[in-house]
Order: sequence, then structure tokens, then C-alpha cells
Amino acid sequence: MRAIVQQAFGGPEVLKVTEVERPDPLPTEILVRVKAIGVNPVEAMIRSGAFPLHGEPPFVLGWDVSGVVEHVVPGTSRFREGDEVFGMPLFPRAAGAYAEFVAAPSRHFAHKPSSLSHAEAAAIPLAGLTAWQSLVEIAEVGPGQRVLIHAGGGGVGHLAVQIAKARGAYVITTASAAKHTFLKELGADEVIDYRTADFAETVSGVDTVLELIGGDYADRSLRTLRPGGLLVTAVARADAELAARTEESGRRFAGVSVEPDHVGLDALAALVDQGLLRPHVDRVLPLESAYAAHELIEGGHVTGKVVLEP
Repeated sequence: MRAIVQQAFGGPEVLKVTEVERPDPLPTEILVRVKAIGVNPVEAMIRSGAFPLHGEPPFVLGWDVSGVVEHVVPGTSRFREGDEVFGMPLFPRAAGAYAEFVAAPSRHFAHKPSSLSHAEAAAIPLAGLTAWQSLVEIAEVGPGQRVLIHAGGGGVGHLAVQIAKARGAYVITTASAAKHTFLKELGADEVIDYRTADFAETVSGVDTVLELIGGDYADRSLRTLRPGGLLVTAVARADAELAARTEESGRRFAGVSVEPDHVGLDALAALVDQGLLRPHVDRVLPLESAYAAHELIEGGHVTGKVVLEP
């Protein structure tokens, strides 16, 4: 099969199409013929060596997949051959999703919503599960709560806005001016242009902040939280000093590391079926243009997700 293999850390140019052996599924696993692959910022960090999660190259990046079940190992009961599925298998271990086939545990996948294309479905898993686990499982966002979501136009952010609205929250988000109309259409109640306004000066009484940017955003966000409010961060999740400062300010702290979860995927699919969640695909590129997908991601101006198709 074809896969995108990198032999060294470096820029997007290290991502090369290579012929490799098709994976053999183990007991409890399925073999998926990949139809689309979601590209995430964490993969660019791994590629560059800034976040060497997979150790030294060579390796194949990627987790977000949508495709068709090619083979089911006997004894595995969730799917049948021919089923359309989507998922984020094995994270944070290497899943090798930038490829034509992926083998992984069946319970890391869910049935693809029939109303979505494979490209749209591949845009959901990592970003959608991050948002779901942050807002629903950790923060328990509910009706009438005020939620501040940073980077609302990004992969996680644009899904988080929709999930929070589906839960009945009042949603405030930060984004560049070019994305304001898009975010209003997704249901955001307030959109703040981070380039012209300081959200920490204009937002207050927030129940939950979902911080997805890093830098000083977490500390500035503490000023927007009500006493007892919750800061959820996917960036500084292991920052003990930030956690201490948050607790000292009378607020609560939670770091989130996204986990594979078919229950969460089923919940996201249900929101799609109810018309409450729709992933936005900024660009679809062929597998061999993985380098161009990384250039777009690192440019910082993508709305929603970039997707590859084998």
C-alpha cells in the first residue's frame, strides 16, 4: 500500500509517498480501507521534532480516519466488512493513518454518520473528542452556562462551539475578524477579534474556559472566570504551576489529553444526525500532498480542518 513515511525530522518536505506492507489486524482489530484522513496540528509538531512523540523516524503520522471495513478478525463483533467507520485509533501511540489501510482495535471506531462524506467524517475524531471530553465529560456544560472557547475557527474550536450550543450554553469565542460570520453561523453568541480587543477586559462571569492556544491565554482567561469557574486546557495540561495559580485564584483547573473512545464518537455522530454538529473542511488534498497540508496547518489560517484522500 501507499503511505506517507518520513525518514527524518524536518519541514513538510520530509513527508514522502512510500510503498509499505499493508498492516495485518490482530485479535480485536479491524482492517480499514482509508477513504479520508484528518490532519491535525500535533502531527506537524511531531514531524518537525518539536514534539517527538513517536521517537526517532522513520514513521507514518496520523490518527483521524474515515473509511470502509476491509476485514474483521474473527471474534470481533462491532462491525462487518463493508461498514463505513470513522475514528482516532491508538492515540497517542502511532496509528499510521497517512496511508491507504489502517489496522486498529474495533472499539476505537464508530459507524460513520450517513449524512457526512468521508472527508467530513475524517475531520471529526481528534478535534471532536477533544471538545466532547473537555466540555461534556470534564466541564459538564449545561443550559444557561457561559462558555469561552479560544480559537473558535480552528479544528477543535469550531466543533466545540457547536457542542457547547447543543448543550444549551451561551458561547463566547475568540477568532480573527475573517472568521466571525462563520462562527456566528455555527451558533456563537459573541465573537471577539483577538487582534483588536483584549478578551480579558471585555469578558466576565464565565463558567468554563476551553483554552486551545497556549502562551499567556490561560492566565489571562482566569480573569474571565467566575469564582469556582473551570479552566480546561489542552495545551498546558501538565503545567503544575498554572494549576496552582488557578486554584489560588479560587478557580478550578483541568488538563485534557484526548483519548480514543467509541462512546464519545457515537455521541458526536448523534449530534450530526440531529443537525446540531457539522465539521467544516477547509481543504481536501490528495495523499501525496501531505506536505502541502502541513504547510497550510503551520500557516495558522485554516478554518476547520484540512483533509487528505488516498
